[in-house]
Amino acid sequence: MTVPRLIAIGLVYILTTVAWFTLGGTLVARSGESDGRLSQEVAQLWGGRHEQLSPAVWWERPRPVTEDVTEKNATGADVTRKVTRTEFERVPVAIARSRVETRLDLDQRRKGLLWYDTYAVDFRATYVVSNPDVVPREVFVQFSFPSSTGLYDNFKFQLAGREVPAGNDLSAGVVASARLAPGETVQAEVAYRSRGLGDWSYVLAREGVAQVRDFQLTMRTDFAAIDFPPGSLSPTSKTPAAGGWTLDWKFESLVTGQRIGMDTPNRLNPGPLAAEITFFAPVSLLFFMTVMVVIGVLSGRSLHPMNYFFLAAAFFAFHLLLAYLVDHLDIHASFAVAAVVSVFLVTTYLRVVAGLRTALVEAGLAQAIYLVLFSYAFFFKGYTGLSVTVGAIVTLFVLMQLTARVDWAAALRSR
Repeated sequence: MTVPRLIAIGLVYILTTVAWFTLGGTLVARSGESDGRLSQEVAQLWGGRHEQLSPAVWWERPRPVTEDVTEKNATGADVTRKVTRTEFERVPVAIARSRVETRLDLDQRRKGLLWYDTYAVDFRATYVVSNPDVVPREVFVQFSFPSSTGLYDNFKFQLAGREVPAGNDLSAGVVASARLAPGETVQAEVAYRSRGLGDWSYVLAREGVAQVRDFQLTMRTDFAAIDFPPGSLSPTSKTPAAGGWTLDWKFESLVTGQRIGMDTPNRLNPGPLAAEITFFAPVSLLFFMTVMVVIGVLSGRSLHPMNYFFLAAAFFAFHLLLAYLVDHLDIHASFAVAAVVSVFLVTTYLRVVAGLRTALVEAGLAQAIYLVLFSYAFFFKGYTGLSVTVGAIVTLFVLMQLTARVDWAAALRSR
């Protein structure tokens, strides 16, 4: 191995790295364009993100308002007069009791290069409201739908046993009222089945801080991988049940600005995962080339830079094939096919160039570790960096032991 050869191998490495970053950029662009377009399609077909608001309850207090009104008189001159009109001020009423039950059934959907966390939700709740005033009041209850793009099957909203129909505008919700004597209570019931996308949340207050009394929300899931969005309350109890969980949030009296929520499990997205593996590819090739160069120095049979060019092309073929197979196959199947093709290219090529031992034992093993295993580590979120670090340290130890007695001045001298 000579210095000019090392420089030529370095140039091959740089050119391949540029190609990888170009391929990775196209994957990011394809995933981004797909997400911007397909997420809207999924929301329209399946339903959007669900943010279920706690019902708003109030009674209205009349308040006279006097204002100046300028008009034209008979001669055309401006005349200002005072006009008094009545405005109704909303006086909020706290819900005396809340019993909420919801069930989430995960049903993830794939569109293009991305998986979307879709689910079916079965929601039902009973609320007790009262008239806290010392005189009879007309108490209003407003139920808001969690998503204006959703579909609501078997929707039911009752106040004091009276059915209240839903209007045409889901964004306006449903408003009902009941005449209550001082201290009188009435029950409001709501139920529906719907479908949502992304996180599910129950919001205790439309804005600011909420105070809830005698509150209980029970959530049942058919998935075990539960997580809670940032800024949400942890359950007061949780129990495993039939492949999922039964979660309870129970409070006698609570003041909070947080919400209750569930972050549905995420599947590996083929597009972003393939992009991550592609951007990491230069590290895999660097390890592979380093090992092959050292083995060449130790054995005295160094490969020509053109040989390294074809080996780098075989590495690139893995990521190129993976990038376009994920459009049509499962991500694991795509990975397996791309890995077999790349290893086949390398081993069959080196079998002719350097012999069967070099092809299978030296290059084949190195490719299996630094290309296949290092890339597969990206399937295990949270352990990728540790896996690569351990592999790098082990490789460094082995190479240091093998080359400790090498006279590099002599090994790199031109022959």
